[in-house]
Amino acid sequence: MNKSTKSSPEVRERAVRMVQEHRGQYPSLWAAVESIAPKIGCVPQTLLGCVQRHEIDNGVRAGVTTAETQRVKELDRRLKS
Repeated sequence: MNKSTKSSPEVRERAVRMVQEHRGQYPSLWAAVESIAPKIGCVPQTLLGCVQRHEIDNGVRAGVTTAETQRVKELDRRLKS
């Protein structure tokens, strides 16, 4: 059986902040993520996704923001009903 535990927004925010603060101490973003992920109890891929999402939402990285994604989902729901 798979155990799926979702961390709280506060834990995710702290983890992203930790990666950002310590990113310069590592040769790459991935190296920083790999180092910090076990400390907060998640796999590196999950933390990397959180960091990337944060960067997109703050305009640092190209992509569709969380707010825009939610807006599109709401519009789709309205169209289906």
